[in-house]
Amino acid sequence: MKINRVYLPLLLFSALAVGFLLGSIFIKAPGSTTTLTQNETKQKLNKLIDFIDSEYVDKVNTDSIVDETVTGILEKLDPHSVYISKSTAEEEAQSMRGDFVGIGVNFFIENDTVTIINPIKNGPSEKAGIKAGDRILVANKQTLYGKKITTEKLYRILKGEIDSKVALTIYRKSEKKKLNIVVTRNVIPVKSVDVTLMLNKTTGYIKINRFSETTFEEFRTGLAQIIKKGANHLVLDLRDNGGGYMEEAIEIADDFLKEKQLIVFTKNKRGRIDKTWGTANGAFEKGKITVLINENSASASEIIAGAIQDNDRGLIIGRRSFGKGLVQREMPFKDGSSVRLTVARYYTPTGRSIQKPYDEGSAKYFNDSMERYHNGELYAKDSIKLADSLKFKTPKGRIVYGGGGIVPDIFVPLEASKGNELIPMLMQSGAPTNFVFKIIDKDRKAFENLTFNEIIQKTASDTYFNLFRTYVTENDAYIDMNSSKSYIKRYLTAEFCRQLLGENEYYKVVLKDDAMIKKALEK
Repeated sequence: MKINRVYLPLLLFSALAVGFLLGSIFIKAPGSTTTLTQNETKQKLNKLIDFIDSEYVDKVNTDSIVDETVTGILEKLDPHSVYISKSTAEEEAQSMRGDFVGIGVNFFIENDTVTIINPIKNGPSEKAGIKAGDRILVANKQTLYGKKITTEKLYRILKGEIDSKVALTIYRKSEKKKLNIVVTRNVIPVKSVDVTLMLNKTTGYIKINRFSETTFEEFRTGLAQIIKKGANHLVLDLRDNGGGYMEEAIEIADDFLKEKQLIVFTKNKRGRIDKTWGTANGAFEKGKITVLINENSASASEIIAGAIQDNDRGLIIGRRSFGKGLVQREMPFKDGSSVRLTVARYYTPTGRSIQKPYDEGSAKYFNDSMERYHNGELYAKDSIKLADSLKFKTPKGRIVYGGGGIVPDIFVPLEASKGNELIPMLMQSGAPTNFVFKIIDKDRKAFENLTFNEIIQKTASDTYFNLFRTYVTENDAYIDMNSSKSYIKRYLTAEFCRQLLGENEYYKVVLKDDAMIKKALEK
C-alpha cells in the first residue's frame, strides 16, 4: 500500500518526548524551497525587516519579529496552521522518530537536583550501574545541582552522539556516598505502544499513546504476541492519544479491514480526492475489535475509530473524540524552523468530516474539553448536541454523525464524580509519580523485592491516600479527593507497581476496575 507520509502531532505528557499541538495533521513537504512571485505586496515584509535591521534607532532582534509576524499571520487561518520554532521542531522530530541518543533515565528535578526515578531497563545507565534514587550531581564536569537547571538544558547535556561517553558524579542516598560512573550513550527507544497484555484468556489489550515512525512495527509485534496467546478479541486503547503519523494509523486500520474497504479519504481546495483502501495484508481481519476513545483522542486516533465504525467492523466505546479533520503540509526553513499549513480535509469512509467548528478562535477551540465538562457531556451521552443534517449511515444502516469528533457506539461517563473533573488530570500528571518516588525513596529497603500481590496489600489501606492528599494540598492545589478515594487509590497503587516492577504491572492495576474495559468485556 503506497501512501504519503502524513503527520498528526499530539499532546504527550512524558519526560522523554513532548508533543507540540493536539490533533494537528500534516503532509511532509520536499526539502526544496518555493520561489515566490516577486511583486511589491509579497516583498513588503522583507523590505520592512531590512529597514528595521539597518535603520531602527535601538537594537532589535529581527528574527524574533519575523517569528511573531509569521505566527500572527497563521493565527488568522485556522487552529492547526502553525509556525514551529527550531527548538520545538527538534524535540518533536525526536518524539516522532521513536528514539533518541542519550543515557536512558526517567528523572525529575527536585530542589534543584536531578533525581533518577529509575533507569530504563537494559539501557546505558542501568548497564553502567545507575539505580533508582540516585542523584546526578555532575555531568562531564558541569555541576547540575543548585543551578535551577531546566529540563531542556539537561537534555542537551545528557544527550549526544552514539557511543560517546558522559562522566557522571552521583550521590546514592541509600548508601550515603558519592560514586563516579561513566555512561556510554546509546539509542534509547521512545515507545508509542505503552503496553500489550491479555485481559482474559481470549481478549488482548494494546495501548497506543501516539503514532510515531515505529508505531505500526510496535503494534504488529504486540498483536502477534496476543494472537499467539489465544486472543480473538482486541481492545485497542486510543484514549488521550492526540495523533501522530497518519501512515501508521492507516496501516493499523488496514490490519482490521478487508481488501478494498475504504479507510479514509482527503479533499483539497481544488476538489482533488485521494482515497486509501484496505489491502489483503490484514493480520486481524476476522477477530473482534473494540476501540476505546475519549475527548483527547484526536486525528490519527479518529481516523482509526472512524474507519472501524463506518465499516461496521467493531464497536467504539468511550466519549466523543476531539474532532480534528484538517490536513497540514509542512514547509521547512533553512534555520530548522517550519510552517504547517492546512491544505486539505480528511473524511471517514461514509463521507463525514469530524472537524469541529473553529470560527470563534483557537482559545475556544482548544478549550472545548472544558465546555464539555460544563455542559455535562462527559457524564451523559444525551448532552452531546449534533445536528441532524450531519447524520450518515454505515453499510449496515447504523446512524453515525459528523461535525465534531467520533461519537462512540457505547458511551461511558467520566469515572470521577461530577464536580471532580480535575481528579483524572491530577492522577495522570507528574504528581503521583513524584509522590510515590518520595515514599519509596525514604526507605527503599522496605520496598525491595516486593511481589505484585505484596505491593497491592501494602498499599490497600488509606495511609498513602491520606499522605497524597496532604502532599497535593501542601503544593497549593486544593482538590476535594474524598469522593474519588477508590479511583485515586487505584492509581497510587498502580504507580507503586510501575516504579517497583514495571509498566505492565501498572496497567494490570489500572485496567482491573476501568469502566471502559469492563464495558468492552461485556460485549
